[in-house]
Amino acid sequence: MIGKTAEENRSAETPICLQGGFRLLFTGAALWALVVVALWVGALDGAWSLPTAMEPLAWHQHEMLFGYLGAVIAGFLSAAIPNWTGRPVVTGWPVAAFVGLWVAARLAVLFSAYVPPLVGTVLDVGFLLALFGYAARQIFAARNRNKPILIVLLLFAAACGLDHAAAMGFTADPAIGMRAGFALILMLIAIIGGRIIPAFTRNWLVRRGQTDGLPIMANRFDHAVLAITAIALAGWTLAPAAHLVAWLLLGAGALHAARLTRWAGLRAVADPLVFVLHVAYAWLPLGLLLLGAATPWPIVPVSSAMHALGAGAMAAMTLAVMTRATRGHTSRPLEADGATVAVYMLVNLGALLRVAAPLLPFDYMLSIRLAGGLWGGAFLLFLFIYGRMAMERPVKS
Repeated sequence: MIGKTAEENRSAETPICLQGGFRLLFTGAALWALVVVALWVGALDGAWSLPTAMEPLAWHQHEMLFGYLGAVIAGFLSAAIPNWTGRPVVTGWPVAAFVGLWVAARLAVLFSAYVPPLVGTVLDVGFLLALFGYAARQIFAARNRNKPILIVLLLFAAACGLDHAAAMGFTADPAIGMRAGFALILMLIAIIGGRIIPAFTRNWLVRRGQTDGLPIMANRFDHAVLAITAIALAGWTLAPAAHLVAWLLLGAGALHAARLTRWAGLRAVADPLVFVLHVAYAWLPLGLLLLGAATPWPIVPVSSAMHALGAGAMAAMTLAVMTRATRGHTSRPLEADGATVAVYMLVNLGALLRVAAPLLPFDYMLSIRLAGGLWGGAFLLFLFIYGRMAMERPVKS
């Protein structure tokens, strides 16, 4: 019998939940999304008040952006960086400490009416800076080309701190930190989506012998789209009501719609794991168009645009990435079963209803509850299927 290596012995002794940060972070993120939506809808409905020093809407936005998405980004990087760099996966107590820091930050922010808000700020920004430190160490040690992600992480941590400062009354614009963080996430979707969506679609089509009309990979057009989007989002962050910014957002939305048509998404309908990426990305141009239209044509509510980008683009894209990454990193086949398809359908239907809620002819709160139920159902089903999957040792053949 061949003896096991020391690394294999350590892996066998480490609880499965601590073998890679993505397991607890993806699970915790999905659970927190459910909690945040439930608490926010209840507060909006007058059922209860929230124990946070933040305004309820500001807390809801902060926690979905920096709490939920912060955990998803951390989980994604914990799985992706070892692949990028060839360095070992972090396991054991560092994972527990890192996840514990994220949980402590969420609780401190939620109960900031009783815990000094500065405590939540330090924990919250500290989590993102710890993620930056881990990523920087691994990427620089391997001399990996993904150094730009470090700039985004550092700016995201700064935006988180700015949002806390705004909540404590230290900024003239109470939403500037939220908009800055929102803009950074949208740029990440535009950049990373532009890499993986055409690549995954091309690979899927080639494996099936379909070599005609393949997705167009990134070229100068894509670079121009990203540049215009960055300018538009920077303008929105600093001056959201400016008419020039509105037209830049409309232009960026139209360009992203054109970009999406170059990726042959309709040819990948047969593979939900690939097709859902196209559907999730489609929320980006829609949201940018709605956001741009909200200034010159106020009949379009800003809330609809924000939820197209948040409940639509961000939530659908993160669920698509989390399902794919969990399957890939737990040695499961990259195939979407019926439950996974249901996750994708629920999150997109919930987002659609939430975006349309202010325009529907029936009770607004009923629409919000239904949208929250559908959207939350996607995360509940993800927890049931993929939370268990992340906590189980795959059976080796």
